[in-house]
Amino acid sequence: MEKLLSLYIETFGEQPSCIEPLAQAGSNRQYFRLTAPDGETCVGVVGTNVTENRSFIYLARHFGEKGLPVPTILAVTEDESAYLQSDFGDRALHDILAHSRTSGVWGEAGVALLKKTMRLLPRIQVLGAEGLDETQLLPPTRFDRRATMFDLNYFKYCFLKTTDMPFDEVALEDDFEQMAADLVACGGERTTFLYRDFQARNVMIADFEPNLIDFQGGRIGPLHYDVASFLWQASAGYPSELRSSLIEEYLDALTAILPEVDRKKFRSELQLFVFFRTLQVLGAYGLRGYFERKPYFLNSIPAAIGNLRQLLTEGVANNYPTLRNTLERLVALPQFQTPS
Repeated sequence: MEKLLSLYIETFGEQPSCIEPLAQAGSNRQYFRLTAPDGETCVGVVGTNVTENRSFIYLARHFGEKGLPVPTILAVTEDESAYLQSDFGDRALHDILAHSRTSGVWGEAGVALLKKTMRLLPRIQVLGAEGLDETQLLPPTRFDRRATMFDLNYFKYCFLKTTDMPFDEVALEDDFEQMAADLVACGGERTTFLYRDFQARNVMIADFEPNLIDFQGGRIGPLHYDVASFLWQASAGYPSELRSSLIEEYLDALTAILPEVDRKKFRSELQLFVFFRTLQVLGAYGLRGYFERKPYFLNSIPAAIGNLRQLLTEGVANNYPTLRNTLERLVALPQFQTPS
């Protein structure tokens, strides 16, 4: 905190009138809102992972040069352990949509924000990848077979194994290998930016426009992943009809930039990424919930299991028989049943 305060004084030439800690979610970074005597605010970030800080700072500057709505980096300490960025306020899209999620009524204003967000996504994926220095990204810097296996094994070790349910680990690994190959093949030769944590909590709304945060984990990868990540976020609760319309909104914006994209092929491949993302998310929920005991992640597990159960009924795992059998037994475990 002292380092952040010194950076603020050095940058603005005065003490802040107020320093307010902001809530953390899955990140281990600490966030503070610093308010100047005239009421102007900025956000201060303290992070012990300097490599992660460095990646965020680079990407924020790179995306800013492309005219994308991301935080402006105002100042950075010499050791890059703390920095100041512009403030988009407290209105995350996830919070704005809270009433819709609980009531099931998706009003025009909320849907309009969702459409704006989905139309923004291709810009950061395609335009954001132009001139991107891949060496500035966190490793693994590409969505390749190895990176995909990391996420599948993340699910295995942080979620599946916590249940003590027996399974054929060698045969499961074979299915993981095949699934990884299928996912990587969807990316083709095109170079695009994969945000990786594209969800409504990372979309801040200011003046009825979406702004993007927490993209430091991004890498080079296929377009489908972020669409799956956003529209099938376990806690989002988007109805299937709304999802379908938002996919079309996304594809309209994408094909305006990349006319060669095959919309039918994209939709077909998207389901595999929804499946993959669901497994990756369960791995994250296992780590943050079961091991770190963070309530939000524990509370999100039933919705993610519900998504997985639905995907299995749709046959998305049929090409991976051991994985399908393992997951069918997983979702049938007593701890994952909804009380009647």
